[in-house]
Amino acid sequence: MSPQTIAVEITDAPPARLDKALALFAPVEAQLSRSRIVKLIEQGAVALDGVVVTEPKTKAEQGQIWQITMGEAVEYDTVAEDIPLDVIFEDDALIVVNKPAGMVVHPAPGSPNGTLVNALLHHCADSLSGIGGEKRPGIVHRIDKDTSGLLVVAKTDIAHQGLAKQFEKHTVERRYNALVYGVPEASDPRLNGLPGVAFEQGNILRIIANLARHKTDRQRQAVVKNAGRHAITRVRVLERFGTPAVLSLLECWLETGRTHQIRVHMAHVGHSLVGDPVYGGRRKLARNALPEAAQEAIRAFPRQALHAATLGFKHPVSGEMLRFEAPLPPDFQALLQELV
Repeated sequence: MSPQTIAVEITDAPPARLDKALALFAPVEAQLSRSRIVKLIEQGAVALDGVVVTEPKTKAEQGQIWQITMGEAVEYDTVAEDIPLDVIFEDDALIVVNKPAGMVVHPAPGSPNGTLVNALLHHCADSLSGIGGEKRPGIVHRIDKDTSGLLVVAKTDIAHQGLAKQFEKHTVERRYNALVYGVPEASDPRLNGLPGVAFEQGNILRIIANLARHKTDRQRQAVVKNAGRHAITRVRVLERFGTPAVLSLLECWLETGRTHQIRVHMAHVGHSLVGDPVYGGRRKLARNALPEAAQEAIRAFPRQALHAATLGFKHPVSGEMLRFEAPLPPDFQALLQELV
């Protein structure tokens, strides 16, 4: 592996921290994200006038010329697997896939293989130029194992950095379809009395409720006050099912993107997702509200009824606005057919 050294000149009005300054002024073609720069600094690969610096918080000043020594992107240690992918869009910078329910996004204890990352390593193969110094796909957001739908994944450091900034600034459009118990209506006095819950024009439910890890179950999220991470979900009713209506198909869109956000927010307002084993439970519906076959289909649905249907963002290289849609998967469509 032959090392390569690039020079980065700190020019006008630099950030005070070295890692931020180098991320700002490094040549675009170097594809250096701030996270990779931090690693390089800590590894002793960054120097000023021959003096190595290992602290990312080192002060950067205008006029300095820093040297960054890099090796080629190393191979990622996760195994590539020949797993079919539903590719919606792909170019040299990124790939958009329609993930099936049941597939984990990233390898983890208990799920070392069969993941989306394993599949992407095989599919992308030599088209990966490296993320953070490794030849791997750049995961900038995730959806739960048992949620289906759209994900964008970076293939280069520069694409990863550009997409990550959009997610951080909440400028990415993400819309989900969810089947929930009950119907969230503006006429419901119970909803209007909940803190952080309001209805906007067009009967759109807005939920503002901070989320944090559950105090006793670290695998769950919970609504908290004066702590946690700010979270906003908006909800619109698309269709009602039952007489009287006992279920509804929703369009949910995220202003923020927190772990389990839609699932937790909908459970918080009393409209948990059908099939959600963590936040929903099995509800008993009125006997005559739906035919028995429909009620059995609801009881048998094996996962949370949630699908990432729409994804829109600005291409991190070309600047073009992109927007993708994925239809409901067969199991979700079959469930809805039973309800009609």
